[in-house]
Amino acid sequence: MRILCVVPARGGSRGVPRKNVRPVAGRPLITWTVEQALAARPAMDVVVSTDDEEIVAVARAAGALVPFLRPADLARDDTPTEPVVRHAIAAARAADAAPDAVMLLQATSPVRLPGTISRAVAQFETTGVDALVGVVPQAPFIWTDGPEPSAAYDVTARPRRQDLTPQTLRYRETGSLYLTRTWVYDELDNRIGGRVGLFVMDELEGVDVDTELDLAVAEQTLRSLTTAPGATS
Repeated sequence: MRILCVVPARGGSRGVPRKNVRPVAGRPLITWTVEQALAARPAMDVVVSTDDEEIVAVARAAGALVPFLRPADLARDDTPTEPVVRHAIAAARAADAAPDAVMLLQATSPVRLPGTISRAVAQFETTGVDALVGVVPQAPFIWTDGPEPSAAYDVTARPRRQDLTPQTLRYRETGSLYLTRTWVYDELDNRIGGRVGLFVMDELEGVDVDTELDLAVAEQTLRSLTTAPGATS
């Protein structure tokens, strides 16, 4: 199976200016994701999709392919991710490197444990799903607001945290990782479709950098992981 790994990285950013190239635990933010993708097995075609020359230089220095500059109409604040991925798929096909599936990795989720991406590929191939969605577990104590607020659990039989099971937990989509068969993008214009599987990641991997506070949390987490005994990059 040929997998195209796409790492989208616009130059513009409102919450954290220039966040994709901001230093985090000794490396530009995007470098963490590129290096994790390149370390995965089996190997993937790791492509960064960007409209920014500085990001191009940083991505190539980290070992990623940057075969094109993303056009301006795909680099606006309101641009969805799916057209960006389809643009990368089209470029791969034009280069005679048509993928069977696409791994979408968000550079703004830099915390992934060693082996996480390889484990995702293995689960994808073993289960035969059409789309694998990265999630982190969380307790089901979630409410929907409104005139009559409603709970996502039975308030008359509130479970204890230690009694929660994989079936009674809830799972939050992190945005960190998606692995999708190419036909889903072609036919549904979506990263999720067909038969869907959940790829459960460690709670530490749920960091999503959208604010300066998120950036500080990512910094602390990555430093802790890379200095732990036996840690690998």
